[in-house]
Amino acid sequence: MRFRLRQFRDANGFTQEQVAEMLDISVSLYNGLENGKRRMNADYIEGAARIYHVRPSDLIDEDPETVAVPGKVGAGAQVYAIDDHAKGEGLYRVACPPQLSPHGIVAVEVEGDSMLPVYAPGDVLFYTRDTVGVPTEALGRICVAEDDQGRTWVKQVKLGSAPGCFNLVSINPFIGTNMHDVALNWAAPVRLHLPKDLVRKI
Repeated sequence: MRFRLRQFRDANGFTQEQVAEMLDISVSLYNGLENGKRRMNADYIEGAARIYHVRPSDLIDEDPETVAVPGKVGAGAQVYAIDDHAKGEGLYRVACPPQLSPHGIVAVEVEGDSMLPVYAPGDVLFYTRDTVGVPTEALGRICVAEDDQGRTWVKQVKLGSAPGCFNLVSINPFIGTNMHDVALNWAAPVRLHLPKDLVRKI
């Protein structure tokens, strides 16, 4: 049986040393557990579940729930999301991070370097579109947003000077461009960001 110890550890930003200390075991033993070279017992499973605030069964590495990546987004360039894939398969699918439920979640891949150092090319941003248009919760937050021309951006969304218009503030003011009084079809706050090296393509 395989366990998702590394996935949960990476998602929570812990080192092996920190988790070993929380489990009250040696780093070498923890390394063996994480790499499948040492056998997990009930104490280790329950301890890891407490650390990550999950059920013990959540640690078991079964077929992962997946999230579609329907397109790519940028902050300084006009990037079009690709939404025409049959049955929502997207460009590819990624394993759903343990912090999120896969239901209603969509992901997009960052393209270009206009969002450095916050987001890098190949990073994946997860969001959900629960509502139509621009919900109040999107204001002041970094969002994936589509303008009335069909272009998709990653910007901080603020109220514009006219009803139905919004200011889109660049994450990196030295590279990106701020946009004023833009009509948006929708905006959805980024719920989770995974660096490229932590993304599991399925």
